[in-house]
Amino acid sequence: MKNAAVVGFGFMGMTHARNIIQHKNLHLAAIVDSNAALFNMESTVKTGNIQTGDFSVRDFESAGKYTDIDRCLNSENIDAVIVSVHTGLHYEMTMKSLSRGKHVFVEKPFCLDIGQAQEMTDFARQKGRVLMVGQVVRFMKPYILLKRWIESDEFGRLKFLHLSRFCGVPGWGQWKEGKVAEASGGALFDLVIHDIDFVNYLFGSPDEIRSVTFPGRMSDHDYVSAHWNYREKGIDVRIEGGNIFHRSYPFQAGYMAGFERASIQYNTSNGDRIIVSDDYEVRDIPAGDAGTGYFDEMDYFSECIENNRLPEKCMPESAIGSILLCYKHIQRIS
Repeated sequence: MKNAAVVGFGFMGMTHARNIIQHKNLHLAAIVDSNAALFNMESTVKTGNIQTGDFSVRDFESAGKYTDIDRCLNSENIDAVIVSVHTGLHYEMTMKSLSRGKHVFVEKPFCLDIGQAQEMTDFARQKGRVLMVGQVVRFMKPYILLKRWIESDEFGRLKFLHLSRFCGVPGWGQWKEGKVAEASGGALFDLVIHDIDFVNYLFGSPDEIRSVTFPGRMSDHDYVSAHWNYREKGIDVRIEGGNIFHRSYPFQAGYMAGFERASIQYNTSNGDRIIVSDDYEVRDIPAGDAGTGYFDEMDYFSECIENNRLPEKCMPESAIGSILLCYKHIQRIS
């Protein structure tokens, strides 16, 4: 069993801590957050934009509590560090952990500074440690099914794909005080990146991107509408999303896929089902719970550590590619 420390105990940190507690090969040895009050907070309510489960402070009472990562790494026998602080601190926390010989799972977006992202990637190789970026949609069952259908040609060739992801202005954790808007990159890099990354995972970089972004309360690109074209594959992709709505607006994400022999729709607002239509009938396929993707990505990280192998499903180089694609939507990088 590997000892894990969760660094950053907001919504995602709590989610990862809960999944580590439930994992047979991981032990929650420590929690690190500069706000010690979070260690006594009950996570019995939805604090993010998706329900990932509940737990009580009693569930992690045996874990060490620290307000400083150096003190944690000096005091505990840690094998792996889960970096779930806001994006602006990813580089510092990841490099500190790797320098101490720890495996690292770092939340998306990996790092807005491409040079720093590459430095972390190279340093992990040099140290012989697993570095995995939490692009969770790659592990969500409805999206795994879509990938399977595309690769198997079960419904014929894919011609068109539309992905969307919307929520209200974030009102949890440090988002509530507006302290991390610029450091996170706004909705483009923090929310819409899920779908940008998934399409990058499916097909790689497109031949052409046309995009429009609008400002919101958090950044200059809190709404994104983009069209991607893959000429040789004959596939058009539309990506749309943002956090431009009022705070209580319910989170929703999904996709519409047009294949030669069927049209497929999935949306979180429709529950755990995928709708498949052809010229003759409409049928439902169980989608599975998208929220279990958070456990499944942590399970994969654990498996990579146990077997001393690279996280091929979620390599840091691929995460860097997704960051570069995000920048292309605001024309900072051509």
